Amino acid sequence: MTSGTDGKKGLFDRPGAMAALMRALDWSKTPVGPVEGWPQSLRATVRTLLTSRYPMILTWGPDFIQFYNDAYSELIGAKHPGALGTDIRVAMAEAWGTLGPLIEEVMRTGQANWIPALRLRLERAGYPEEAYFSVSHAPSEDEDGRIVGMLAVCSEVTAQILGERRMSLLRDLAAKAGEAREVATACAEIAATVEAHPLDVPFLLLYLRGAEDGLLHLCGAVGLAAEDASVPSEIRLEGGAPEPWGLLRALAGEDVVIEGVERLVSRPAGPWGEPVRVAFAQPIRAAGQDTPLGVLVAGTSPNRALDGEYRSFLQLLAGQLSVTLNNAVAYEAERRRADALAALDRAKTEFFSNVSHEFRTPLTLMLGPLETLLAGAAGLSPADRNLLETLQRNGLRLLKLVNALLDFSRIEAGRARARLEPTDLCRFTAEIAGSFRSAIESAGLRFTVDCPTLPRQVPVDRDMWEKIVLNLLSNALKFTLSGSIALDLRGRPEGVEMTVSDTGIGIDPSEQARVFERFHRVSTARGRTHEGTGIGLSLVRELARLHGGEVRVESAPGQGSRFTVALPWTPALPESAQSGAGGEEMAPTPVRAEAFAAEARRWSQDGTTGEEWSPPDGSPSGGRVLVVDDNADMRDYVARILAPLFAVETATDGAEALERIRRSPPDLVLSDVMMPRLDGFGLLAALRGSPATRGIPVVLLSARAGEEASVEGLEAGADDYLVKPFSSRELIARVRANLAMVRLRREAAAAHHDAERMRALGQITAGVAHDFNNLLMVLRGALHLMERRTSEPAMRTVLENANQAVDRGALMTRQLLSFSRRQRLEPQALDLNERLAELTEVLGRVFPEDIRIVFEPGPPGSVLAAPVLADRAELEAALLNVAVNARDAMPGGGTLRFETACAGPDGLPDALRAKEAGGTRRYGLIRIADSGAGMPEEVVQRAFEPFFTTKPAGKGTGLGLSQVYGFAVQSGGHATLSSCPGEGTVITLYLPVAE
Repeated sequence: MTSGTDGKKGLFDRPGAMAALMRALDWSKTPVGPVEGWPQSLRATVRTLLTSRYPMILTWGPDFIQFYNDAYSELIGAKHPGALGTDIRVAMAEAWGTLGPLIEEVMRTGQANWIPALRLRLERAGYPEEAYFSVSHAPSEDEDGRIVGMLAVCSEVTAQILGERRMSLLRDLAAKAGEAREVATACAEIAATVEAHPLDVPFLLLYLRGAEDGLLHLCGAVGLAAEDASVPSEIRLEGGAPEPWGLLRALAGEDVVIEGVERLVSRPAGPWGEPVRVAFAQPIRAAGQDTPLGVLVAGTSPNRALDGEYRSFLQLLAGQLSVTLNNAVAYEAERRRADALAALDRAKTEFFSNVSHEFRTPLTLMLGPLETLLAGAAGLSPADRNLLETLQRNGLRLLKLVNALLDFSRIEAGRARARLEPTDLCRFTAEIAGSFRSAIESAGLRFTVDCPTLPRQVPVDRDMWEKIVLNLLSNALKFTLSGSIALDLRGRPEGVEMTVSDTGIGIDPSEQARVFERFHRVSTARGRTHEGTGIGLSLVRELARLHGGEVRVESAPGQGSRFTVALPWTPALPESAQSGAGGEEMAPTPVRAEAFAAEARRWSQDGTTGEEWSPPDGSPSGGRVLVVDDNADMRDYVARILAPLFAVETATDGAEALERIRRSPPDLVLSDVMMPRLDGFGLLAALRGSPATRGIPVVLLSARAGEEASVEGLEAGADDYLVKPFSSRELIARVRANLAMVRLRREAAAAHHDAERMRALGQITAGVAHDFNNLLMVLRGALHLMERRTSEPAMRTVLENANQAVDRGALMTRQLLSFSRRQRLEPQALDLNERLAELTEVLGRVFPEDIRIVFEPGPPGSVLAAPVLADRAELEAALLNVAVNARDAMPGGGTLRFETACAGPDGLPDALRAKEAGGTRRYGLIRIADSGAGMPEEVVQRAFEPFFTTKPAGKGTGLGLSQVYGFAVQSGGHATLSSCPGEGTVITLYLPVAE
């Protein structure tokens, strides 16, 4: 027994809600009796419990009466405070099946236990809750050492257990994200993975959009029985019947909570097999698209509330499913593209083969008679013979191209077979090279051939070897402008090597790995001609491989190239690559060497370059025309057509043409597009970029047909675009029309000059109106002040007359402003963050994808406690002006960043700081930064000047940044610009806060 002084007051006289509750409770009505009669052991344990900040509960006596502290009260939720002083077996009835045996064992054996994650079923939140606790039960003894109670220390670990469990599911899904190559397989793997985690996702429905049928298809289901008729296999996206799962709302981008699920499906779930009551539907995002890929419906545990953490987990689940399914969609799309490309490649190869076969017949019928005519051409005039030779030369060139396409198509289709014959390769190679000697030496190059006798004959397909040698020599001549070409053939222990080396332009290291790719051409290479298909070197490699050999290149820019073909002494060819294995033997073409040599000779001939062609009768010329083409035959052909009507001069490429034009500008330039050194577009850009040549009309000639090619030429600044082949009548008509346009332009120059004067007048009137308006405002203010200070009739009459004069001046000012198209500002209170959020959203949709738009609003308290004062339309126009300038400064992509902040007196530019000296006015600022090319200092100094621009003529007025600066200043603020080359540009607008 204890004394009265050590009763409730002494035991419960301590801070805390539980101490107060225990002090207020009438313990005499409980099995433990009044506090004054408690044994010292109970009092000591209760005192310890109340002073602990760790969750603790004590049960005492045969009735298991509960005592617990503040920390424990938070764990039992709605059971508190009713559980205090009651039987724990009643208060925790739903969990006693788990707790009872543990507590009874402790009290029976006197040995404490420890359970790190004990799952309990609790009714603390209005539903049967799955909860986890780390618990230690220890016996509690009275003064006689008897076990009369249990003291438990516990902590809730529910969040940790659920987080680890849910993360395990997400990890399992992530591990399979990149494995599925088909959508159906991905759906099956998702279902199998989710099925292994039923506590958090009792069931799952996976619906995906059909590609073209306007339906949502059920592509995966977990945890639902087949008899659940409320799970539709298809849902029509438009005009369909109502569906219970919120699929269409989710497909529109909404997260949908479905309640009353137990009425839809019979799915027991959770640790204790209770029905699912709530499901969650959400969209599965599609990569790079606004429309979702499909919808995920996930059932939720009946023993966990759909709180924020549960929603976040399900959203992460949908995100992981999105990654997996988008990967599968991408793989399927890639496979379809690969299949389509393979089919296209096969079709292309077959087309080349068929077309090449068909071309050879008419070419044979054309070249045969031409050869006969040339053989008996002694009586022909030089002009007629020249025409026949042009026909034969270009017929042979066309036959060479047809043969190359046919050879390549056979190799691509796997039908080419090498017909190997023992050959004296030294003698045979020297004969082939001899057919090229005149073409090389006529180009002013030295040509050496070194083919010493080999110890034995080499098995080769002679026709294929001829193609290898001729292609390599032709390529060397094309890209060697001075110096020498050498061919060497040597025997090696493992086989024979032929090397063709030159002192030409060389090949950039970045291009060397691609020179043997089919159809690849080095666009920047400077050669004797720009003509070519990109087949030659690729064909050389494939022909070498048909011999069991290989080809390699060594090169350095400006130092020449060295191509080496290596063949084994005895080719170890697979049966499929040998003659008689079911393929086609590539029939020899005797005219090939002649075709290669004839084409090469034309590269080294100047033709009519620089020669002037005048009308034969000496009559006045219809104009001077410069014909620019790297093909000598085409130059001759065009010049002969135009010569009867115009004075004609020729040039071999754009660079030579530009030199001639600068010395003596022609009336019209007729230029090919694809040429070495400087092509047609480069020549056009150079002419348009110089004031002296900007007005010369340019007509482009090109073999690229179609509307796109014409549009490209015209957009580049050409006056006309003529597609090869063209008739002589069409060529003459186009030249005449464009020369006529020259005369019309000259006549229009005077009218254009008058228009420029009118624009200048508008600019002057705008400036005068602005200054005049400022003076009128001062005068009006002064007059109003005088009106308030005087009451004399005579003075008021004078002031009234003065006011009328000011009003007339204001009317004149408005008329001048109307003439110059300037608008008066209408300032209003604006929320900068709201305006910027709307603008950046619009820019994100309309700007290129490689430009990232970032908006970083300052915190509300620090940015703008009040809005700024500005004209809304002019503010948006100014911001758009800056954004468009930034976009143009980032042609390769980058980041455009908008920031808002508030600037006090210390953060103002000098112009505003001087204006606000001693004042307390605040300014809102907008900082626009890009990661573009930046500006040099001399441009930064003039960037806000009216009409100053660095853009090409016709690409900008130079008013954009000037208007931005004018708007800021006119609004009572300021604008600054800082920039460095390569570091981007930052423009800051300061606008007054609407106090």
